[in-house]
This record gives sequence, structure tokens and C-alpha cells, in this order.
Amino acid sequence: MTRILLIRHGSTDLLRRVLYGRMPGVHLNEEGYRQARATGKALKARYTIDAVVSSPLERATETARLIADPQGVQVDLDEGLNELDWGAWVNKSFSELSQCDEWREFNQLRSLKRAPEGESLMEVQARAWKSLERIRAWDQGRTIAAITHGDVIRCLLLLLLGMPLDHILRLEIDPASVSEIGLGEGQPLVRSVNQNVWIGDQGE
Repeated sequence: MTRILLIRHGSTDLLRRVLYGRMPGVHLNEEGYRQARATGKALKARYTIDAVVSSPLERATETARLIADPQGVQVDLDEGLNELDWGAWVNKSFSELSQCDEWREFNQLRSLKRAPEGESLMEVQARAWKSLERIRAWDQGRTIAAITHGDVIRCLLLLLLGMPLDHILRLEIDPASVSEIGLGEGQPLVRSVNQNVWIGDQGE
């Protein structure tokens, strides 16, 4: 069985303020670097990670390098792990979005709605699952770290748990958190969700 560690990128300055989506130039902030560095250190003590794959966005690749470096492996980019395409809502503040009827409808029925000019959660789920299938095919029986984004991880976990996409906000996925799944010939396993392995291990 292949162990896959689904890891959200670390914190940024825009977190919880602006829907930044795929906006270029969003990097980890100081806290995010501490989180990612400590996560890499904690994972090194627990696992031998055979490969690291990452969303192509800066905040994800910065996190990925801090996971990969202690393991002595390179970072491979995978477009299937990219953030949800939020279309016309990118760069809008959450206070602004909260006044938008389309935003409220989207959050009530995420299985059918999508951002204007953007991507649906079903599309995100499908492409991210294809990425996991590729990982399983070329790395059977190994441990892989996949660095991606909160909604991508939620979509994958809902798929494996057999839960509808409309329940996506019931899953908490913190910055730099680790969710572990197992993929083999039988039923997939969800071994843990939203582990903050970096807490208490942020020493330089």
C-alpha cells in the first residue's frame, strides 16, 4: 500500500483576508516558513519520504522544499494538485464576498455551483484524484508527500470517505497540516486528518 501525506502549504499574509487562489506572487510569510520547516523536521523523524510532489504555486513549492530537503529528495510539480481556479472572485476580500449572493449560493451548494469563470469542486476532485492515481502507479508501496491546498485536500478526503462535496466545510485543514491516506489494491484508507505535526517543534 502506498502512503500519501496530503500537506497543506504554510501560512501567508493574505490568509483568511483575501481569496487569493492562483494569484501569482503569494509567498509563505515568516510564520509559514516556521510551520513548513518544523513540519519537515517532524516528518523526517517519523517517515522516510521517497518522493515529494507539489502544486506549482509559490507557497506550495516553498513548503515542499522544506519537506523535501531533510529527506534528500527533489520536488516534482503536478498541475493536478493546483489550487481551485476561483475565476472572477480572485483577489476579493472575504468581507466583500460575504455581500455577494453568488458566493452565498456557492457555499450552500458546492457540489453544483462554481465561481464565475472558475472551476467546480467536482473538476478539482477529478483532477486531484488522477494525480493520486499517477502517484500510486509509479510509487507503489512507498511514502509520498503531496503539497497542495486546503480545498484540494478536502475534496480528496471527501471522495475517499464517501461524503458529498456539499459537506466540504465540515473538514478543517490548517496551514502546514498533514492528512495521511493509504492507497492499495483494496479500499483506500484515511488514516489521519489535519495533523499539526509542527506544533511544539518550531525550534531553528
